[in-house]
Amino acid sequence: GLGVLPRPMAALGAYRCIECNGEATELYRDYQRGVLRISICKSCQKPVDKYIEYDPVIILINAVLCKAQAYRHILFNTKINIHGKLCIFCLLCEAYLRWLQLQDSSQNTDPDDLIRYAKEWDFYRMFGIASLEQTSFFIGIFITLWWMTPEMLKRKSDFILLLKALLLSTYGKLLLIPAVIWEHDYTPLCLVFIKVFVLISNSQAIRVTLNLNRILPWFAIFIGLILENGVVCLFQKMEWDV
Repeated sequence: GLGVLPRPMAALGAYRCIECNGEATELYRDYQRGVLRISICKSCQKPVDKYIEYDPVIILINAVLCKAQAYRHILFNTKINIHGKLCIFCLLCEAYLRWLQLQDSSQNTDPDDLIRYAKEWDFYRMFGIASLEQTSFFIGIFITLWWMTPEMLKRKSDFILLLKALLLSTYGKLLLIPAVIWEHDYTPLCLVFIKVFVLISNSQAIRVTLNLNRILPWFAIFIGLILENGVVCLFQKMEWDV
């Protein structure tokens, strides 16, 4: 039977074919009594969304492999509203990692309450810095894409969809916690791999959302990284540990 079933019917263009990105009015048709038939795309003559038959674990694995079809299924053909909570949790993970590294570099072991409050404030500061860096990264991406492809971002809904895609594609930051818990000599290398994986996911999310080639998303990410690093340099000049 069908594993994960989105809404059965919608207006024209509400769904997308995961193969060719063509518009579709429905993903499947319900003939009652448990008889369901997956819709066929009129453009490529393939199933509009084969993933509605798949188990969520399989969909997640395909998303981790950065398959465009899995990204289209998640972004266009399902109702997932966890992007805000996921963003906050990822920022908390990043803030915790930075806070932990800050504590490791500190030699002060005084158990005084004032010291504990100062350390707690350090965590909130790391969260604020991580939030500002990610915001500047996204702003760099949006400005670049709006400048290069203004026809792709004409409406407010286009910006919202792209923001949702970017937030969802940062799920790789959740790997920061296992990297810290299973601390070993290769932790810095693991952090580099996690960063690269998140950037690849961001690139695929941009590509799928706006139906672009591979070059432009990476160019937008490059500009976003420049802006993000500019914020880091600003904090360093202010003598804030980042």
